[in-house]
Amino acid sequence: MELFTPDFGLIFWMFVSFAVLFIILWRFAWPVIMKTVDQRTDLIDKGVEYAQSAKDQLDHARESAGQVIADARRQQAEMLRDADRVKTQIIEQARTAAQAEAQKVMDSARLQIEQQQKEAQQQFRDQVSEFALDIATKVVKDQMKDPAAQRRLVSGMLDDIEGKK
Repeated sequence: MELFTPDFGLIFWMFVSFAVLFIILWRFAWPVIMKTVDQRTDLIDKGVEYAQSAKDQLDHARESAGQVIADARRQQAEMLRDADRVKTQIIEQARTAAQAEAQKVMDSARLQIEQQQKEAQQQFRDQVSEFALDIATKVVKDQMKDPAAQRRLVSGMLDDIEGKK
């Protein structure tokens, strides 16, 4: 039973050694432990603040990314509309240029046809006048054998020339 009922001396010395140990720990170890705990608390608080700041930045980055994506989509749609508009303009310009070119070709062909018609008419007139002159020469040769007929013809021509003036 001695193990269950300690002596007064044992209790006294245990109390003294506990008090000495408590005073040594309180004097030297407790400030270091408290300083370490405070540093750890500050470190944890800074970590929480950093995590909160990172979370806020991430949220802000997500919002910015959403805005950038929306702007990119809007710009893409705008570019597609512009490209469609430019395509339509190019097609219309090509159509207009083709019509203008076709009109030029038609006008050129029309001018060539008119010019060829005029040349053909001129050739026809030249040939007709050559035939008429040949016929007139033959007719006049027969009639001009007489000098009186020659005088009448010359004076008639002179009268015609004077009348035209």
